Amino acid sequence: MEIISQSKKEITLWQGRKEKTYPIISDPLPHILVDSKKELHGWYEGIKPYGRRECTSERLLINPYNGCSHNCLFCYAHSYWGYLELFQRTGIITVFRRFDQVIARQLESISIAACGYLSPVTDPFQEVNKRYQLSEKIICEFLSRNLPLEFITKGVIPQAVIEKMKGHPHSFGQVSILTLNEDLRLQLMRGGATTSLLLDNIKRLSKANIFAVVRIDPIIPYLTDNLKDLEKLLREVKQAGAKHIIVSCLDIPIKTSKDVYQALGKIDKGILKRYKSLYTERIGYLLNANIYYRQRLFQSIKELSEKYQLTFALCMEYALTQRRYKGRRVVEGLNKYFMTSLNCEGIDVPFYKRKGEKFEPVNNCLGNCLTCSEPLCQVPELTTGGSWKLKDYKRWSKENQLTFFK
Repeated sequence: MEIISQSKKEITLWQGRKEKTYPIISDPLPHILVDSKKELHGWYEGIKPYGRRECTSERLLINPYNGCSHNCLFCYAHSYWGYLELFQRTGIITVFRRFDQVIARQLESISIAACGYLSPVTDPFQEVNKRYQLSEKIICEFLSRNLPLEFITKGVIPQAVIEKMKGHPHSFGQVSILTLNEDLRLQLMRGGATTSLLLDNIKRLSKANIFAVVRIDPIIPYLTDNLKDLEKLLREVKQAGAKHIIVSCLDIPIKTSKDVYQALGKIDKGILKRYKSLYTERIGYLLNANIYYRQRLFQSIKELSEKYQLTFALCMEYALTQRRYKGRRVVEGLNKYFMTSLNCEGIDVPFYKRKGEKFEPVNNCLGNCLTCSEPLCQVPELTTGGSWKLKDYKRWSKENQLTFFK
C-alpha cells in the first residue's frame, strides 16, 4: 500500500493495482471507512515447522479496526503492513464498514466453530468504537448463535457488553494492565483507560460472574519489572476478582526498534545502554531479552501468582534451541515450563457445533487442542496446531455434517 496524496479531507492510496480515494472522517479521531471481505481465521502461525505457536486453544480472530488510538509506544503492530502501516505513518484508523454483517455471513457458512477473539491486534473498545460499535455488534452475532466470545482491552468495557455476555458460560474478558503507576502508564500509552478504570473493569466482570483474565503484557524491563510493584498489582487484581494471569516480556520488532528505543529513552535516559546488553536474542523479526532474564522474571511471577491463588501462563514466549530447520534455529515455547492452567487463557472453552440455528458445546471437550489425545470434536486435524483459515472450518463442517451430535 502506497500513499499517493493526502489532504485534511481525503487520502488517496495505491492498493494492489488500483488507486482508491477515501474521505477522512475526523470525529472522534481521523479515520476512513473501508469495505472488507476479510475472513475469520485462526492463529497467524502454526506449530510447524518452527514451533511458533503456544496457544493451546483455537480461536476465531476478529479485527474490526486497524490502527489503535491507545497507541502504545511499544506496540508490535507498528511494524505491520497494510492499513496498520497506514496508521503508523498518518495516524488514520481504518474502520471496516459493516464488518459485523460480514462476520454474520461467515458464521452462517460453518457448522463447527471456536471461540471468537476480539481482537488480537487493535483494541475493540478504542475511541472510534463509540461511534460505530462494531465490537458490540460482532459480540451480538456470536452470542445470538450461542457461540462464546472473548475480548482483550486496555480501555473501558462498555457495561452493555458485560450485560450481553453475562450468563454465557464460556465467554470471558481479558484486561491488560501495564502498571499500577498511573504516571508511568501515561508515558507508555497515548490513550487507553486509567489504571483505576482497568481495575473497575475486572470488578464489573467478576460481579457479572464473567471469567476475568489480567494480562501484564508486556512487562517492560527496568521500567515495570520491579517484583514488589508486580506483587502489589497481583494483590490488587486478585481483590478485584481476577482468576488468571498472563505475562509476556517486551519484545521489540527490528523494523521499529529505533523508535521504541527512542521513546523509552525519553522515560529513562540510561535504558538504551542497558537494553543493548539485555536484548541479545533475535527470534524471527523480533529482538528478545536474553533467556536467563526472562526465566527468572517468569518464575518469580509464577510464584507470586500461586501465592495469591491465581493460575498463570505466558503469551508468545520462546527460547532458541540448538536444533536447526533449513538453516534456521528452531524455537521452543516456554509455557510448558511455567503454565499452571490447562489452557493458556485460564479457562477451558470447548469447540462448538451447530444444532439447528444455534451452536452447542461439544460434550466433555476442554478446548486444549494442542494437548488433546482424544478429539471429541471429531476433527483430529486440530491437534496438529495449524494456522487455520475459514476454508478449513468450512471443510470440517462438510466432513462432519453427518456426525454432529451423533
